[in-house]
Amino acid sequence: MITPVILCGGSGTRLWPLSRKSYPKQFVPLVGEETLFQGSARRMTGAQFAAPVVITNSDFRFIVTEQLQAIGIDPGAILIEPEGRNTAPAVLAAALYLAKIDPEAVMLVAPSDHVVPDTAAFKAAVATGLTAVESGQLVTFGITPTHAETAYGYLELASAPTGGPVALKRFVEKPNSERAEEMVEQPHLTGPSL
Repeated sequence: MITPVILCGGSGTRLWPLSRKSYPKQFVPLVGEETLFQGSARRMTGAQFAAPVVITNSDFRFIVTEQLQAIGIDPGAILIEPEGRNTAPAVLAAALYLAKIDPEAVMLVAPSDHVVPDTAAFKAAVATGLTAVESGQLVTFGITPTHAETAYGYLELASAPTGGPVALKRFVEKPNSERAEEMVEQPHLTGPSL
């Protein structure tokens, strides 16, 4: 069984006034009737998924609970960050929590503010990645870029994508525009990370 870990921090400053510090974009219905957070939670439901673990801050704990209840999802746990420290500490907190309650847990970490229009393709990618996880590997997901972008990190792959897991050579954190262009021109080597 896969335990979804939904990263639900964020300050809500990019889409002001729709999104604001007290009510960031993941809690706003920007695409359709559900919020981005609800869409993320719903995407990771089904027989292969356990109840989600949500990492958020104390300001959002009630919003998280209300929005999950509104779509019929019972959170497995809501972990409160005492202070926002970016992704790595949040993922570590979730890993430590899951290791304590289920040392065999498979953790799927996802942001709360992505739009993924094809849920079936998402679940198929997760199922494909699960084979690598079962052999003891870590798996990360990426998308093929349509243009160079400096606001995202890129995955530099060890070989061309094959439709299944491919070894990761390295992660390239928000490259400059020249490097981003170079990476997009060589799509067999790259993909922006999710």
